[in-house]
Amino acid sequence: MSLPPQYFQKLVESCPDIIIAVDKQGTIIFYNDGARQNLGFSQEEMLGKSVLEVYPTREEAKKVMAAMRGGKSGEKGKLSNFETTFKTKKGDRIPVAISASVIYDEKGHEIGSIGFAKDIRDIRHRDQLATLWEIAIGLSHEINNSLEVLVNHLNLLQQYVGRVATDEDYIVESERLESVERELKKIQEITRHIGEMAEEGEYGTKEYLGGRMMADLGVKGEVRVEGSGKEEETDGFPLLGLRLLVVDDDLGVCHSLKDLLQEERCLVKIAPSGKKAMELLQKNEFDLILSDVVMPDMDGYELYSAVKKKDPGLPVILMTAFYYDKDHVIKRSCMDGLQGVIFKKPIDPVRLKKTILQQCGREMPDLTKSARNS
Repeated sequence: MSLPPQYFQKLVESCPDIIIAVDKQGTIIFYNDGARQNLGFSQEEMLGKSVLEVYPTREEAKKVMAAMRGGKSGEKGKLSNFETTFKTKKGDRIPVAISASVIYDEKGHEIGSIGFAKDIRDIRHRDQLATLWEIAIGLSHEINNSLEVLVNHLNLLQQYVGRVATDEDYIVESERLESVERELKKIQEITRHIGEMAEEGEYGTKEYLGGRMMADLGVKGEVRVEGSGKEEETDGFPLLGLRLLVVDDDLGVCHSLKDLLQEERCLVKIAPSGKKAMELLQKNEFDLILSDVVMPDMDGYELYSAVKKKDPGLPVILMTAFYYDKDHVIKRSCMDGLQGVIFKKPIDPVRLKKTILQQCGREMPDLTKSARNS
């Protein structure tokens, strides 16, 4: 059973997309309510006018008609999702995707055409957001890996200054080091905020120059740095002798962590990949593995699972430069029993030290008690 023509008439009239029909001279003979809502012109303003009124230039209109007559969609006289630009009553240009057909009479003569056009600004905006999301995640990851190296070397430098500087020099140098640490923490906060923006899909803006807007990545409030003070001689080396394996495809992170942990008198080997780590595990005994989450050949979860299968009692600590677990590596690891030993880069050296001690069954020394007894 076929529907009466008035049904189709009501359908196209109420369609929210732009529907325009023209005669063979290009004069608009039908203009639906969706066109009025999207373009701003009323029916009275457009009926009887040239279809050129909806295009920003004559060249753009010719491009659409040439594509239709040339059979861009595979069939002459038809067009499907062809992207072009329309002009609104206010003069704004909006991207649209047109699906259209040339209308012929019984003898095959062209008598006009009708087209459906969809405003694709929202689609393009979503595509842009998806691209920006990927950029934000990648940028955050790379910055955090570099921050990891800087934080590790800063910690080593702080320890060195605490050991060798005179009291007078220490005051000056420690203030400089705290200033560097404060700025590093600001950068860390910015990358964390970028990760949150990417995960939530929302962000604030602020004016930059000349009315231009920019994403608000500012750190809220003052970033405080707790002064570590001169290193206490009574601290000792609670990690002394622990055999550790550091796994990260970023060799800068590997070497800086190795330097940091060797200062604590650990015995450290490094592996630039999960596969290389498993090879070292076949030939060496370790007390703990410290591994990156995102690696090309074997991610942190896969390495954790392989280690757990080979040596269930060997502790594993995971670290990641991503603030958004896009591959659910962290989630899968937690569900599989890895709780409380996942770090966001850059790693807090003090917390890392405490976690290593806990995982290896050693106690953190009571520095306050040691200081009183000295």
